[in-house]
Amino acid sequence: MKVSKAQTALPLAVRRAIRKLGTDISVARRRRGISHALMKERAFISPSTLSRAERGDPGVSIGIYASILFVLGMTDRIAELADPARDPVGQALEEERLPKRIRAPRSQDRTDDAAT
Repeated sequence: MKVSKAQTALPLAVRRAIRKLGTDISVARRRRGISHALMKERAFISPSTLSRAERGDPGVSIGIYASILFVLGMTDRIAELADPARDPVGQALEEERLPKRIRAPRSQDRTDDAAT
């Protein structure tokens, strides 16, 4: 199987995070007593894809991970992945762009008086 350049270029922290996701999925499946065969059936994926997902293979699509999390009853976690409310860096950058002061708009009366 050919590995894309994008997968090999992933930063180490990202690869570790995906590997942890796979391990967490495997643990969650076993805690629920769901067999490998039943999980692949419910998620509509092949046994090899499930094995790759549980190993944290970055080549597995996010859609597959979403299907697996749905079967595990963990769909709410997907919505939190890039939640703006939990993005301190984005919030800090946004605050930097806020104007230091806001001037009141010029009133229409003052511009009319100057024209006469």
